[in-house]
Amino acid sequence: MVAVPMKPEYGPTLGRLLAPRWHAATRPVRIAVVIAGVLLLAGGVGLVLTLLNATYSQGGPTPFSFSYRGLFRTTPDPGGFVKIRAPADGPLEYSYAVEPLELPPYEGGLSGELPVYAIGYIHGLEASDPGFVLRGEGKTRVNNVPAYQVLYSERYEGREFFGRNVFVLPEQQGARRGVAIVMLTSATASSKVRSPSEVAATGILLRPLKTFSLG
Repeated sequence: MVAVPMKPEYGPTLGRLLAPRWHAATRPVRIAVVIAGVLLLAGGVGLVLTLLNATYSQGGPTPFSFSYRGLFRTTPDPGGFVKIRAPADGPLEYSYAVEPLELPPYEGGLSGELPVYAIGYIHGLEASDPGFVLRGEGKTRVNNVPAYQVLYSERYEGREFFGRNVFVLPEQQGARRGVAIVMLTSATASSKVRSPSEVAATGILLRPLKTFSLG
């Protein structure tokens, strides 16, 4: 590679200053320096990717999408569509999962059917988790779309978590197929999240819920 001409008053370059030490270094030292440089570059790339928004989208019968930051993809629970968590390894602090939801045939409006559906859904959570404690339920909104939520606390990996599960379906008459957004936050993860109703109202889970789009 041809060196770019440089005026004397701007020299010498860093490369010229370091060249004598580089040539005098032993082979093991050179290898160690190269490896350190590669690791530093990889760390920088990883940091940039962590700071940038990631997006998940899915097609099929129940298409949806959302964006997230600071969360990492992990294996979904059986039957689930997608799951992200933080941190990437170690004890869980935050979890956000999207799972399929299908209502039985019903008459009337969706707003009247979701509370009825929630009764059986809650019983299922109680049966699968002895530490489950219902904290509330009721109407909510996801990105200005009417939805329904179940608020609870549970024990996971020996620690208390606040849970907020949100049912989202298309805004159309007789809609039966949608998703359940299942969100968990450790009770000690954030001083701003002190109850299930505050899960995803602030912090790391706010972005994926706020940007969630069905269809």
